[in-house]
Parts: sequence; structure tokens; C-alpha cells
Amino acid sequence: MNKETLNTQTVIKARVLDRLIDHLDNNKDVQNIDLMILAKFCRNCLSKWMVAEAEEMDLKLSIDEAKKEIYKMDFKAWKDKYQKEATQEQLDAFNALGN
Repeated sequence: MNKETLNTQTVIKARVLDRLIDHLDNNKDVQNIDLMILAKFCRNCLSKWMVAEAEEMDLKLSIDEAKKEIYKMDFKAWKDKYQKEATQEQLDAFNALGN
């Protein structure tokens, strides 16, 4: 693979991630626990993956900075405004995954 193709793929992937973040932002009613149950990842996972990738590149990115990118606001503010208490059904489904 040549450098131009690699750069193009990297830009496409970055744009896809931006679209995913926008999609999650436009669907705040979708709770992280529901994402975990259905897809085995959530907004917090994306934040952790960002931190891990930054570390791989010898860059410093705190989890709070990463969450601000994913949630498009301070995580505590997002949580207070949008996160709902998990239902027993959600907790049971999540625990059944063996996490």
C-alpha cells in the first residue's frame, strides 16, 4: 500500500469516527448500557480506546479529555443531563454477558 492510499484510508476512518460520534450525540436517548448489551462497546469504550491509541503514539491524552471529545461536553454534565438509572432488566442483560 502506498503512502497516499494509507493517508486516504486514515482520513476516511477519522471521518467515519466523527460521524459515529455525531450519531451518538444526536441519539443521547441511547444509553451506554444499551450499547454495551447490543454491541459490547459504548461511549466510554471509545474514550478508553482513544487514550490507548494516544499512548501507542507516545502522546498524552487523559480520559477526561477523551470523554470530552466523545460526549461533546464534560462527562459529568452529560451524565447528569442524559444518563438514566439502569433498569433491572438492563442490569440483568448486561450481567448475562459475563462482563
